[in-house]
Amino acid sequence: MDFRKLRLRCEARLEELDLPVPFSARTLCSMLEDKRGRPIVLRPVTSTAGPWGLWVALPGADLIFFEQATTSLHQEHIILHELCHLVCDHQAPIIAPAEVHQLLFPDLQIETIERVLRRAGYMGEEEQEAEMLASLILERFPLADSNEEMESDPKDAELLKRLASSLETTREEH
Repeated sequence: MDFRKLRLRCEARLEELDLPVPFSARTLCSMLEDKRGRPIVLRPVTSTAGPWGLWVALPGADLIFFEQATTSLHQEHIILHELCHLVCDHQAPIIAPAEVHQLLFPDLQIETIERVLRRAGYMGEEEQEAEMLASLILERFPLADSNEEMESDPKDAELLKRLASSLETTREEH
């Protein structure tokens, strides 16, 4: 994959978005609901498989599952990554009807969640594009109240430091 071309494509998409300042993933979620004319439902889950997210497109709504047992900053990034799939017009992963049925109910079996969430990764081009666009948005648009939260949560501060370091490495390589 040509990461330079990917970054340029994502930067072009970012220029087309009219993102509010201060920014939040939930605000983008509302904007996309209005633009697409269909609800986006955010559903926190807890999984021992790691802090992941998943977008499931149902006939009448989009569901975004995100790890709740992580920092608020990381949750924002996970939600933003999944929303970027919508922005980029990606195709939702195919989920078996039985899995969708289980995902919709609050008494989810953890084995189902872990199996579905493990499907996520950053190897495919669509995953890399969503991750790049999410990272560019967070780089350019401050999160609403993020400074106050990060100062009070050392995990958020550490995560932000690692994200910034990762973005700096990407810039140096190109």
